[in-house]
Amino acid sequence: MMQGIKNTTNETFVRLMGNGLRYSVPRYQRDYSWTEEQWSDLWYDIMQMLEDNDSHYMGYLVLQTSDDKNYQIIDGQQRLSTLCILILAIEKTLRNLPGSEAEKSENEKRAQSIHSSYIGNLDMLTLTSVNKLVLNRNNDDFYRNFLTSFVEFPKRGLKASEKLLKKSFETFCKYLEKYTTAEELVRFLDTFANNIFFTVITVTDDLNAFKVFETLTARGVQLSSSDLLKNYIFSVADINKLHKTHIEEIENKWARIIDILKDNQISDFLRVYWNSIHKTIRKSQLYRTIRNEIKTPGQAFSLLRDLEKNANIYMALKDPNDEMWQQNSNIKEYLRLLKLFNVTQPISLLLSANANLSDKQFESLLSKIVIISFRYNVICGKNPNEQEVAYNNLALEIHEKKVIDITKLKSSVYISDAEFEQNFAYKEFVYSSRNNKIAKYILTRLEKFETGGNFDEDSITLEHILPDSPDEEKWNYWDDMKISQYHYRLGNMTLLEYNKNKSIGNASFLEKKSVYNTSSIPMTKVLAEKKDDIWTEQDIEKRQQKMAAEAIGIWRF
Repeated sequence: MMQGIKNTTNETFVRLMGNGLRYSVPRYQRDYSWTEEQWSDLWYDIMQMLEDNDSHYMGYLVLQTSDDKNYQIIDGQQRLSTLCILILAIEKTLRNLPGSEAEKSENEKRAQSIHSSYIGNLDMLTLTSVNKLVLNRNNDDFYRNFLTSFVEFPKRGLKASEKLLKKSFETFCKYLEKYTTAEELVRFLDTFANNIFFTVITVTDDLNAFKVFETLTARGVQLSSSDLLKNYIFSVADINKLHKTHIEEIENKWARIIDILKDNQISDFLRVYWNSIHKTIRKSQLYRTIRNEIKTPGQAFSLLRDLEKNANIYMALKDPNDEMWQQNSNIKEYLRLLKLFNVTQPISLLLSANANLSDKQFESLLSKIVIISFRYNVICGKNPNEQEVAYNNLALEIHEKKVIDITKLKSSVYISDAEFEQNFAYKEFVYSSRNNKIAKYILTRLEKFETGGNFDEDSITLEHILPDSPDEEKWNYWDDMKISQYHYRLGNMTLLEYNKNKSIGNASFLEKKSVYNTSSIPMTKVLAEKKDDIWTEQDIEKRQQKMAAEAIGIWRF
C-alpha cells in the first residue's frame, strides 16, 4: 500500500451512504457542473443495468479521513451529488403518487425512511435537513435549504450551479414518471443503490490532501491538469503554513477564476495563458511545467493574480459581444470572424498583445490574424500546429520587448498569393450551419469589393444555383457524380433575398434566371444575363476562378 493511502475498496452506493458516515466537499472544490448530457447518460446506464440485471461501475471516489466517520471528497463529488439528487427525486415522486389517505400515509413513511437512509435527518428546531453529504460553500445552502428540505424553489436569483442542481432534480423527477406505484419506485431504488458501485480510495491526514491527486496519477488515475494545478497551489500554501486568511484568499481567487471561466474551460485557458508568456507546451506537459516554476507562496499568489486578470481577457477574446469590445466595432467584427472560422490558435498571442501593446497596435494585429486565418485555415486547411508555434514565438517577443514585428508572421504562416488563389479556385463548403455562414461571408465580401453593394445582410441567404437534389428532367444534363463534385463549390453559390430563394427550390436554371433578374444583388443579377439556359461545370469553374483572382486583393496584408 502506498504511503498515506489507507485502503482501496469497491463500495456500492447503499454502503457508502449507510453506517452514519458523513461526506463533505472541500470549500475549494468546483461548483456543481453536470448538465443534461451527464444526467441522461447516468439514467441510460441505470436503465441498461436494470435490463441486463447487472451492476454499473461509477469510477474512482477519492476520500480523505482522520476518524473513519467524516470524509472529505477529493474526487467524485459530481457523481455522488447527482446520485443523492436522484434519491431526492425518488422521494418527491413517492410523495406525489395518487391514492387514498392511508396509501399516502404509507408512502410518506417510505419517503422518510429513504431520506434518513440516504440523505440525512430533519432538524426539528430549524426544519432543515442535517445531511450526510455537505456540498461546497457555493452550493450547500441551496442543497440543504431547498433540495433536501423540499421547499419551493426561488423564482429568480439563483447562481448558475444552483440552476443546474435544480434542473437535475427536475430532470430525474421527469424520468421517474414512468414509475406509477410505490412498489415500483422502491424496487427501482433498492436495485440501483445495491448495484451501482465505486472504487473508493481512502487516504489519511498523513498524506497531504493537496498531494492526493499526484499520488493518484502515479497509480494510473487520470485527472485534469487544472485539478492537479489547483491542488498543487494549495499544497505550496499548506507546506509553508500560511495564515488562514491567506488560504482563504487563495480559495477566493481560485473560485473567481472558475466562475469567470465557467469551469469547463479552465484546462484550455491554463495552457493558452502559459503559452502567452512561455515557450509553447502541450496540454499533457502543462501541470509538470508549472509545478517546476511555482515553488513559493509568493509565486503562487502572483500566478493566481495573473490567471484572474487574464481569465477575463481570455473569455472576452472568445466572445465578440463581450462588453470589453463594445466601443470598438472593428475588434468586435474581427473576433466574430475568428469565431466563425473556428480558429483558436492565436489566442495566446492576443493575450500577450492585449497586455503589452497599444489599442491601435492590438487592433492592427487582430486584423492581420483574421487574414492569416482565412488564408491558412479556412481556404488552404493547413496544419495548425505550425501556426501555433509561430504565434507563440511572436507572443514571447511581445511579452519581452513590448514591440511587434509582423513580418515574422508573414514569412511563416501567411499563405502566398499563388497558393491561396489555387486553393480558392477549387474550394467547396459542404453543408453545415458554419460552412454556410462562411460561404455567405465570402460572397458578401466579394460583392462589396466588386460593386460596393449596400444591402441588408440579414435579409440575404445563400443560394445554390445547381440544387442539392435537382429535378431529373430539369437538370438532366447533370449526372449524380458531377452533382456531388460541384454542388458545394463556391462558384455554384450566390446571394439571394430570402423571399426569392424560398420560392425557387429545385427550379431549372432557366426558371431561376427570371428570379435572379429581379434581385438587387449585382453578382446574382448578372447570372440572368447568361445567354444559354443551362448551368454547367464549366460555368462553375470559370466563375470560381474569377472569384479567386479577386480574393487575392481582398484578403491580404
